[in-house]
Amino acid sequence: MAKLSRSPWIMHYDAASCNGCDIEVLACLTPVYDVERLGVINTGNPKHADILLITGGVNNKCEKVVKQLYEQMPNPKVVVAVGICACNGGVFKDTYNIKGGVDTVIPVDIYVPGCAARPESIIDGVVKAVKLLEEKYENMKAGK
Repeated sequence: MAKLSRSPWIMHYDAASCNGCDIEVLACLTPVYDVERLGVINTGNPKHADILLITGGVNNKCEKVVKQLYEQMPNPKVVVAVGICACNGGVFKDTYNIKGGVDTVIPVDIYVPGCAARPESIIDGVVKAVKLLEEKYENMKAGK
């Protein structure tokens, strides 16, 4: 498996959530969990991001933003849906303003369920995302 020549960059976007999963994503950055020890770097620019972490379900207001963020990311890219709302709409999926999970708008590679998703689960999803990113990078270099 090809190793990336640089640290993968992660961008976090909060779609339409209650912010429970956002707090857990932020907890991953604290010294207790320290997700950056795995070699990933947090960024706020989609043009630099390799991995997109999305929390919350998708509604009409954020649908265009989610698509735009995804399109601005360079290839190869990996999308991680964090929390049950991002996975399938969660408890809000039958409400008038939620379209559903992130996969109703963009392709999702890794699902991290939970309400709220625990930092350990999020870090496990990030580790899987880095491995998948390496595989996609290898396939892109091979022309697949």
